[in-house]
Amino acid sequence: MFHAQLLIVLTLLFAVFILTMLGQKLHISYPIFLVLAGLGISFIPGMPRIEIEPEMIFLLFLPPLLYEAAWYTSWNDFWKWRRGIGMLAFGLVFLTSTIVAFVSTAMIPGFTLAMGFLLGGIISPPDAVAANSVLKTLKLPKRLTATLEGESLINDASSLIVFRFALAAVLSGYFSMGQAVGQFFLVAGMGVVVGLAIAHMMYVVHRFLPTTPSIDAALTLITPYMMYIAAEEFHFSGVMAVVSGGLFLSYRSHELFTTGNSRLQTIGVWATVIFILNGLVFILIGLELPVIMADMGGYSIAEAIKYGVVISLITIVVRIIYVMSLAYVPKWVGSTKRMDHYNPTWKAPLIVGWAGMRGVVSLASALAIPLLLTNGQAFPHRSLILFITFVVILITLVFQGLTLPLIIKWVKMKDTGDYLPDEEQDAGISLRLMNIAVKELDEKYTDEIRNNPFVGCLRDQLQNDKVIMEQRLESLECDGMRREEVEHYNRILLHIYKLQRSELHVLRKENFYSDEEIRKHESQLDLDETKLIKAEH
Repeated sequence: MFHAQLLIVLTLLFAVFILTMLGQKLHISYPIFLVLAGLGISFIPGMPRIEIEPEMIFLLFLPPLLYEAAWYTSWNDFWKWRRGIGMLAFGLVFLTSTIVAFVSTAMIPGFTLAMGFLLGGIISPPDAVAANSVLKTLKLPKRLTATLEGESLINDASSLIVFRFALAAVLSGYFSMGQAVGQFFLVAGMGVVVGLAIAHMMYVVHRFLPTTPSIDAALTLITPYMMYIAAEEFHFSGVMAVVSGGLFLSYRSHELFTTGNSRLQTIGVWATVIFILNGLVFILIGLELPVIMADMGGYSIAEAIKYGVVISLITIVVRIIYVMSLAYVPKWVGSTKRMDHYNPTWKAPLIVGWAGMRGVVSLASALAIPLLLTNGQAFPHRSLILFITFVVILITLVFQGLTLPLIIKWVKMKDTGDYLPDEEQDAGISLRLMNIAVKELDEKYTDEIRNNPFVGCLRDQLQNDKVIMEQRLESLECDGMRREEVEHYNRILLHIYKLQRSELHVLRKENFYSDEEIRKHESQLDLDETKLIKAEH
């Protein structure tokens, strides 16, 4: 039994790798491609029935995926655009849940209002994993990216709280709005407290204990699980715990890792883990459809598809109207900083409104609906809710995900100027660091510069690098020959790096130097080459 399950997992992983490479070849975001591929694979005759356990999604997949998203979210941007993020993550989730509740109650025979809110809580939040995976492949203004990433981080908490209270109402037949609102603030707020408490504890461990690069990487892997499990153990929001703790530790990351080796090793470990988890999650979504269709109860597939399409259109339209309203309503709704305060056109709201992809959290929530009520009867409409959720995920993730790049290209959205272009930022930061180094050497190490040839060479090297960086920064601010000179300089460097890598291969064959030392130089060449290629693009 274990061998068969392991074989299925390894086969899925191999399929994820192949399909991801194929998606890159076709220029399709891999979450979209994996969902479609999983859907196609699920209908192959003889495919084993694969069922997703909601506990596996919530406990195994969700904490590290949310933590990674929080880690790479800029706290400065998050705080700067907190009003827009809050209006989307809380206001839009509650509005969508309410509208879906009333529409589904009116449209589906036998559907109660509590079941409508249950469905609304499930499908209201755009997914952090889907949003980050799709947005990474697109070129968007920093402001829009920060808003979308921030929204997708914390809307899971608000939607899961709606889901929790709606489920309690269905099971018990009792619902109190005042009690629900009070419980919402308690659950979300205490989740933040738990997350920050564990984050401070892990900060102390990283900062003051003699860790190694391997220990640092391992500690970062267990941190989100500790936050999530601790919060859920006290019936608080595990999502808010992971997000708040991740944002705190990300902001203090420069103090956590005292060596570059720790930072590089941790980044490498996380890149691999997140890629595997993301790939498995999205291909499992596609593979789940036959399981959902096998238990449709008294509904035909045509009816279920109709309900799913209508609910999908409602979620899309409500989001677009809501975001447009945030951009144009009076200041008392969106405060002095409206959604597109720096670019008051329809372009930014349209992009934000269209980027509402649903994903794994919605599916896991739907699967978490119990099979039986407290009185032992079957949970009403469970199979239909599951199918509608799948249709909403499929339409929003695939349709909106595929068309979002086209919309961005069509509207020709330009950056609002909150930041300089990436190349100029890179050159400016490098120049500041070189100035600090040269100034320190000139002020405190003048004798060493004269008497120690190594320190003297270091000062000369920094001064030469500084001159090159100043010329590069100057060329980025103008067009013509100077820019072409920099590009030609970069091509020469890349060619030299290629020759040096070949020389390292020769040294390895000569067997005079150890592989460990050769690999160190290979890593340095890789870093230099990666930085240069990134600067070119």
